Amino acid sequence: MKGKPFHADTRTSTYDTARQPRSLAFMVVWGLIAILAFSGFLALGVWQVQRLDWKQKLIERVNQRVEAPASAAPGPDDWPAINEQDDAYTHVQVTGRLLYKKTTPVQASTELGQGFWLMTPLQQADGHLVMINRGFVTELTGGNAAGQSDTKPVTVTGLLRLSESGGGVLRDNDPGNNRWYSRDLQAIANARGLPAARVAPYFIDADARGKPRAPHSLKQVYREPVGGLTVISFYNHHLQYALTWFTLALMVAAGTFWFAREERLVRKQHQYS
Repeated sequence: MKGKPFHADTRTSTYDTARQPRSLAFMVVWGLIAILAFSGFLALGVWQVQRLDWKQKLIERVNQRVEAPASAAPGPDDWPAINEQDDAYTHVQVTGRLLYKKTTPVQASTELGQGFWLMTPLQQADGHLVMINRGFVTELTGGNAAGQSDTKPVTVTGLLRLSESGGGVLRDNDPGNNRWYSRDLQAIANARGLPAARVAPYFIDADARGKPRAPHSLKQVYREPVGGLTVISFYNHHLQYALTWFTLALMVAAGTFWFAREERLVRKQHQYS
């Protein structure tokens, strides 16, 4: 009687014993790389959590500055210590004469549309100068850029801002053609013949004047400076970054566990084969 035909079992086991266990040197190097990667990702995640805490406290401090009553703007003795973290958006006031004839229009994009900030130097009684962003206009006229009296003292209240050097995105300031894309105080002072040493390293975004603005149309024209348009925003994606780094650390840990488990089973197969 003929027996049943023989069929070779071509199925492979879950762990292929043909593969040799990896060398000890390879395992040590691979383990060190995994530890370094895990530690690095974990450290980056912790750093982003710390940055998140710092950014939230900064936002809270700035909100308190904005809402606080206006204090006297920093004088020349305080100028060297002024910095973005401690002073930006402080609510301040300053008194002096606005030098309208030295107004510099800086191109701007606001909630009211495209137009210009009007940067006008204010000369204090001691001769020092503070640049004032009087507000936004859509058209430049003799009335808003020059031609007004420089003799009447005024008190300006607003938010302290730090100088913006260079220019706008992909556009450099062009003082020679009076084209400005950022509020670069030293460059503006030089272009207007102002003594740079007597110009404050900050400018003031003037508060809104009078009643709140009525809803505007796309075609509305603003010839008088509109103040109070300062946008206060902070880049704050630290939580997302922290989660990304922690996820990568977890993936490295999971991959290391799987790899070590597979290697252990391969070694066990070879041990009993």
